[in-house]
Amino acid sequence: MAGKQERRQLDLFVATLTDLPLRDQRETMERPFFSLSKSPRFEPIIYESRDAFVRVSPSATYGMATIWDADILIWAASQINEAQEQGLATSRVIRVHPYDLLRSIRRHTGKDQYDRLRDALRRLQSTSIETNIRAKGKKRLAQFSWIESWAEVIDDRTGRSDGIKITLSEWFYEGILDQQLLLAIPAGYFDLTGGIERWLFRLVRKHAGKQAGGWACPVATLHQKSGSTQRPSDFRRDLRRIVKANQLPEYHLELRDGERDDLVLWVVRRDKLHPLHPASAVIARRRRHLPV
Repeated sequence: MAGKQERRQLDLFVATLTDLPLRDQRETMERPFFSLSKSPRFEPIIYESRDAFVRVSPSATYGMATIWDADILIWAASQINEAQEQGLATSRVIRVHPYDLLRSIRRHTGKDQYDRLRDALRRLQSTSIETNIRAKGKKRLAQFSWIESWAEVIDDRTGRSDGIKITLSEWFYEGILDQQLLLAIPAGYFDLTGGIERWLFRLVRKHAGKQAGGWACPVATLHQKSGSTQRPSDFRRDLRRIVKANQLPEYHLELRDGERDDLVLWVVRRDKLHPLHPASAVIARRRRHLPV
């Protein structure tokens, strides 16, 4: 039975669905699994909390998978989830044309982007993750890479490239099949340019959700959760810039003083803001394309 299930998982899934509702993997949104910088990171991430342990080890050649590389994982999760919704068979082996993948994650389709796609796949395959977040006991660890392998597909008749084949890790694929571990995200996420912005949105989406009262977290805790190599002071500076711009899709951000003189980030969905909140008028003016 196990062998039959594994063969079914390794059948080829051809990704042809377009304009999909996006889905992100809940377990990867809360904890520091990716580099937040486009510069190669060769320093590991080691994160430990009361209920979780995460170690991310970069490749000595390619560095660590980045938060931008994770767009490929979001795309894969969205493809597989939508196929499931339509009653189609899925597999952790996905075949896709690079052009379609790049368009789906809002990237350009020039030669440089094809080269960057290959680099992203190399980092996703060579970055090693060790974690216990699915284990009932803290000592039970799983080790994996985001993707098991990838390969260019060549047309035997023409000798030309006919797409790429990506084999997701079993750990990640199982997380997609469990729909309770998926969260919807807006397509505007792909338009966020900063690493901290992207990480912050995923964290906020996981924790704040649609809570009417919003969600608050000390900035010092955010710095720890990010896995960033920045000094705390530099992290706070970048966070202040993000809060001032307030451009995260769907969410309003504020920095507030905490009970122990700690700086706290408060987040709430814009559609949950009280009508008398000062930000409500600003948001309304933006929707009408009026000067703020």
